[in-house]
Amino acid sequence: MLFVDMLFVVAVAISFIPILTGYCAHSRGRSFWLWFVLGWVLPFVSFFLLFALIARDELNPGRRLLGEARQILREAEERAKALKAER
Repeated sequence: MLFVDMLFVVAVAISFIPILTGYCAHSRGRSFWLWFVLGWVLPFVSFFLLFALIARDELNPGRRLLGEARQILREAEERAKALKAER
């Protein structure tokens, strides 16, 4: 029974990086499952690659403004749907 418990702990510890990579990718509008699989195949490489992509997006003013514009449009669409549903 101790072996099964240790195996479970190791599996949870190993899946920390793929889950973290997938979550970060999803929060930035990228595919969770693609980055989750990349996190399993290349754990540290995928994490640093995603970090570089996020840093590139954050440091580029054009991409940052584009992200803000998408967020504003998304919120406006949600408000329009809510108003339409009330009628």
